[in-house]
Amino acid sequence: MFRRTVLGVAVTLLGLVGVAAPQAGATVEPQVSTAAVVLTYDDSQAAEFVDAVAAGAEVWNTHVTNVQLQKAEPGTEADITIIANDGWPQATLGPFFPGEGGATVWYGRQAVNDGYNLVRIASHELGHVLGLPDMKPGPCESLMSGSTGGVDCANVNPNAEEIAAVEANYAGGRIAAPHKGTVVVDR
Repeated sequence: MFRRTVLGVAVTLLGLVGVAAPQAGATVEPQVSTAAVVLTYDDSQAAEFVDAVAAGAEVWNTHVTNVQLQKAEPGTEADITIIANDGWPQATLGPFFPGEGGATVWYGRQAVNDGYNLVRIASHELGHVLGLPDMKPGPCESLMSGSTGGVDCANVNPNAEEIAAVEANYAGGRIAAPHKGTVVVDR
């Protein structure tokens, strides 16, 4: 009788302070790290687009919390390589995680020469690396509509659905995109 009373008092006190013991047969979920995944990028081959790439990375950094893009320190291996070329912009479809390598953004001068917004190109292509496919045709309000947003489209920001998809791709380190590694040609 004494043991039951002491046990009852202990359980009541634990409940008052907010500590709950798991019920028999219940599974305890492991703690998931809330630290952001950090992907580094190498812009040493980005030529005249270095500033646009930094601005595109900052767009994502201000809109998502589960992943952050940082410029790689010189001499270190980056997760994403940015290459300026004379073709149309394209990127490897992710999502990618640190140490996997293989993510490339080709920052194509053809779109720039056609008059597309420099930062929109960068944030759109980085969106592919973060696991977002093209959403074409689409309105200017959709970052992943790419060129179908029109030459006059200056929107560099992802919309709510695009933000949610990237957050889900990097929540708890899960890989959600089934087509990882595919090169997306934006036209």
